[in-house]
Amino acid sequence: MQYGICNLSIVPLRAEPKDTSELTSQVLYGEHFKVLEQRKKWSRIRLAFDKYEGWIDNKQYLEITEDDYKDFDQKSPALVGDLIEFVCSDENQLTPVPMGASLTALEYFGHSFEGQRIEDKQEKSKLIETAFLFLNAPYMWGGKTNFGIDCSGFTQMVYKINGYKLKRDASQQATQGDPLSFIEESEPGDLAFFDNEEGLITHVGIIMKDNYIIHAHGKVRVDRIDHTGIFNAEKRTHTHKLRVIKRII
Repeated sequence: MQYGICNLSIVPLRAEPKDTSELTSQVLYGEHFKVLEQRKKWSRIRLAFDKYEGWIDNKQYLEITEDDYKDFDQKSPALVGDLIEFVCSDENQLTPVPMGASLTALEYFGHSFEGQRIEDKQEKSKLIETAFLFLNAPYMWGGKTNFGIDCSGFTQMVYKINGYKLKRDASQQATQGDPLSFIEESEPGDLAFFDNEEGLITHVGIIMKDNYIIHAHGKVRVDRIDHTGIFNAEKRTHTHKLRVIKRII
């Protein structure tokens, strides 16, 4: 078994080992992983944080030892706490790092960081505050940053920044937590899941107070939610059909 760590700002994780393949997620600075299969130009990896798998370009990560991997696993999480920050190398070269990137490997990389960091688990009430930092971020399939993010990437990153683990895809996140029977039982920070005509869960958002929801649809936006689903006031129609509300925290 081989191991690796992301030493760049944001690296694409793809469905197949080629640049034209679908972007399924992203690997952020400081994220470590197992290398399941290595080819000449590409490696299939499994991220330590959420066990998500995909293909990454061999030029876009550093190999580490098993001991390094275990050491990063055991370290208390430290994450970038602002929309964009910078790490500085010993040669005074700056690398931008997005919100939610891991800072646990700073010493390993020989980097310094003077920006805002989050090291402790936050109260549930902080989730909405964090979610609003992503407001108006453009929707991008597979994205995990405020420069482009998808619905489940949005919920995962909001929870991650506050010290909680969510799986990567909406259908996977729907297996977590406890279901609620009615919207009236929900509280800010709970997750609402929505399905398509085939009954597959394809969308997720974060419940706010007073029957509002913040979610990534075209961009990270705020809409109304009712027993039917998400109501878009601009289009005067429901855009998503409600399946279930889950309490994770």
